Amino acid sequence: MRNVDLSPLYRQAIGFDRLLNLVENNNKKTSNSNGYPPYNIEQKDEHSYRITMAVAGFAEDELSITQDENMLIVSGELKPSDVQTNYVYQGIAERNFTRKFQLADYVFVTGASMENGLLHVDLVREIPESAQPRKISINK
Repeated sequence: MRNVDLSPLYRQAIGFDRLLNLVENNNKKTSNSNGYPPYNIEQKDEHSYRITMAVAGFAEDELSITQDENMLIVSGELKPSDVQTNYVYQGIAERNFTRKFQLADYVFVTGASMENGLLHVDLVREIPESAQPRKISINK
C-alpha cells in the first residue's frame, strides 16, 4: 500500500485542514472491514437518517455509541461468561466490535434504541442559519 505525504499541501492550502485530514484518515482505515456487524443506512426524509445494526447477543449495557465531531463510533464489548459451552456448530458471532461512520457536517445523533436484536441510531442534519445560502443585494 502506498503512503502519501500531504504535508506540503498543509503549507499552501489555508482553511482546508479538515479536508486533508479526511483524506489522510481514509488512507489509514481504522474501522473493521470484515463486515461485522452488518448494518443498514436508511434515509427517512430529506434531513433525517437511521443506521440499523444487527447486534444479536449484545445487551444494551455492552454497547457504546459515541459521536466525536464528524465521527460516529459504535462499539460492543461482550462481558465474559462463566458458563463454558461446547458448541457442535457456532454460527452466531460472539466477538467484540468497533464500527466507525464518517458523518457529514451538521449531522447529529438524536437518539438510539434497541429492538429485537437490532440497534437503531437516529441522525438528523441541522444546518445552522449562518451556513445556509443567503441572497446578497447589490447596492446602487
